[in-house]
Amino acid sequence: MHLLGPLILLFDYWSFSDSAEWKFNHPGTLYSWEGACAWIPCLYTNPGPKGSLKDFTLYHNHDYDDVTKNFSGTILYPTPEVPGQVKRVRYVGDMTNNCSLSIQPVHANDSGRLGLRMTSETDRWMETINLNVSERPPPPHIQLPPYIEESQEVTLTCRLLFACPGYPIQLRWSLEYPAGTSTSTSTSTSTSTSTSTSLKPELVSTESKLRFQPLWTHHGTNVTCALHDAKTQLVSQQTRLLDVKHRPQVEIKVSPKEATVMKGELVTMTCQITSSNPEATTISWFKDKTKLRKPNTATLTLSRVTKEDRGTYHCQASNSVGSGDSQEVVLQVQFVPEPSRVQISPLPAREGRMVELTCLSEANPPPTNYTWYHNGKEVLGRTEEKFQIPKLHLLHAGNYCCLAENSLGLGQIGQEAELDVQYSPKEVTVVIQNPAPIREGDDVTLVCNYKSSNPRVTRYEWTPQFPRNQSFPEVLRIRKVTWDLGQISCRACNVWCEQAPPVQLDVEYVPRDVRVLKMNPPTEIHSGHRVLLQCDFSSSRPQEVRFLWKKNGSLLEEGKELKFGAISPEDAGNYSCIASNSVGQTTSKAWRLRVLYAPRRLRVSMVPRDRVMEGKKAALVCESDANPPVSQYTWFDGNNRNLQHTGQTLRLEPAQVQHTGAYRCQGANHLGVGVSPPRTLTVYYSPETIGKRTAVGIGACLSILILAICGVKLRKGWKRIQGRQGLQENSSGQSFFVRKKKVRRTRLSDTPTSASLGCYNPVMEDPISYATLRFPAGEMDTGHVGMSASTPNLEEMVTYSVLQKPRIPGEKGAKVR
Repeated sequence: MHLLGPLILLFDYWSFSDSAEWKFNHPGTLYSWEGACAWIPCLYTNPGPKGSLKDFTLYHNHDYDDVTKNFSGTILYPTPEVPGQVKRVRYVGDMTNNCSLSIQPVHANDSGRLGLRMTSETDRWMETINLNVSERPPPPHIQLPPYIEESQEVTLTCRLLFACPGYPIQLRWSLEYPAGTSTSTSTSTSTSTSTSTSLKPELVSTESKLRFQPLWTHHGTNVTCALHDAKTQLVSQQTRLLDVKHRPQVEIKVSPKEATVMKGELVTMTCQITSSNPEATTISWFKDKTKLRKPNTATLTLSRVTKEDRGTYHCQASNSVGSGDSQEVVLQVQFVPEPSRVQISPLPAREGRMVELTCLSEANPPPTNYTWYHNGKEVLGRTEEKFQIPKLHLLHAGNYCCLAENSLGLGQIGQEAELDVQYSPKEVTVVIQNPAPIREGDDVTLVCNYKSSNPRVTRYEWTPQFPRNQSFPEVLRIRKVTWDLGQISCRACNVWCEQAPPVQLDVEYVPRDVRVLKMNPPTEIHSGHRVLLQCDFSSSRPQEVRFLWKKNGSLLEEGKELKFGAISPEDAGNYSCIASNSVGQTTSKAWRLRVLYAPRRLRVSMVPRDRVMEGKKAALVCESDANPPVSQYTWFDGNNRNLQHTGQTLRLEPAQVQHTGAYRCQGANHLGVGVSPPRTLTVYYSPETIGKRTAVGIGACLSILILAICGVKLRKGWKRIQGRQGLQENSSGQSFFVRKKKVRRTRLSDTPTSASLGCYNPVMEDPISYATLRFPAGEMDTGHVGMSASTPNLEEMVTYSVLQKPRIPGEKGAKVR
């Protein structure tokens, strides 16, 4: 107990000492400049209870005094309120976990240490943050990727370790134009910039990113990031040199300069590398895009050129980035025309079409004059490279050749070309081999003929298409010809096809699309209407047609029309008609004739029969003949009373004797109403009912007998009581009271008498009142007579009972549904 006080003091000392572990998250050093502002993001964790921060003080260049055990220095927050003066330092945190600060404006003498003194209910802490305020804004810092390659998108980052919501700044990029290039050329690559601000405790900064695809011309140029203040004035900047890795840039020099020489002269080509980062390692030469087997040299020398040396030349230099190609140089070698040849287009040459002959002769410079020959004879007036024949005839067929000439001299006549004039098959016809007439189902043979063809006919095409005869394709055999075959034509083909005029097969056939049409009435057919049916068909060959009518498969009459003066329900059925000609007959589909009429022939049928025992199920069904079917039923009893039942079936569940009687039903549709004749239902008693009624009669007789016996006993008992009462009055002269004892209402079945007689009625209970008189012997001198709690002697007690027979209620009828 003596140590409790010192322990409490020691605990209080630990609680308020600076040794408790507070956790802070803030930048180590913040940067700003004169006239700007400083935003200090700060988060803390208090080791004590949550929300227990009591006080917050901001010191500038604070020191700890060992004597006073406290901190000293310039207090920036809180400061005394000065009217009309806006506070420069604001605490924007809270008392829970946020210790953020804002200083605006900030001055150069604010540089130093900022001390955040935190005081809670149980602890204290001092947190230090460095503030660096310069006279002028510091330059931003440009971060370049370690490797930059041409045409590969890169991202440059410009970062300034400053951000303050109350002091907007801008970071702007400028990319130096490569020397010797225009603005449009240097900016042909797409560039994009994005700016972001970070005010997190881990980092306070403003960043701008530049994304672009550098060209090889950007190598060795400068990129600048400039800082602009709120007034968009340039305050600082940084410039970096771009090192862009690119393929070699190559150009080719040729001697002679025009690259045009005579066959046998000397040609020299030099591959010059204008720029390469890194240096080029190999040089290759190409002719017509095919690599030449030449050494890795910058000079290509052709000592004696031939016409095979002519073509397109370029060189290629390679380094670790890739390969660079020079522009192409076309080397031309001049010589006289080579031996000529004739080219014919189009081939094959078709009669009546245009054909063009071209004289092909290799020469440099190109030929300027041509001479044409047909079958060895010069064709006068033809001096062009191309010889056109607008409309070809058979007389133009033969051998053609030509002679070319240029400024260096005449060439030579080379190989001749044969002009073969071809034409499609002529006078193509279709011949029918069958005798007339042709009937549906017959086999038909047709032959495709032609008069002449160059080249010969190689195939035949029939329209419409049929299975081909591989041995004789010009013959078409149609198995079981159809009535609607239509026109038939053939085409005889060599290189081209010629079609014969179509032929029509006159095929005789039975009537088609035979059908029954209702001509009258246009709407529904009601009983009594006039009805007209007509047998129709689409086509027939020959056109002479006879008609027959059938009803339900039985013949009716002949004629195109079938008339009903007054239709009846018995006329309903399936009707079809037969159309026939000399070829055969066609039967139509059965047409259903529906006759609408009001309900008729109504009758009541009983299930299971018209006599039924009470308690069983009985059903009365209203049967009718109607089209459309009956939509509403009404039931009546023998007294013509509506039973309020609208179903086709009247169910009696269970049937009772009271249900005995006559019933009839009425049916209706939208055309009318029909009524059935009455039908009698007899419901007779069940053996159980007969037994119960007999038992009731016997029970009533026994009850009368018991009442008579009870009356006699009552009379005798009354006389005995009167005698005793008179004796007591004479002996004592006192009177007595009779107490009426209430007895529980019981069913007759609960008493032995009623059970033995079998008179229990489950419908009623007998209210019986009992009065008990007791005359105790030997106690006459008490002066009064009282009620005893003991069981009375049967000889000394008389019980009076009043029996009332309740009125028998009427029986309820069975539920009708």
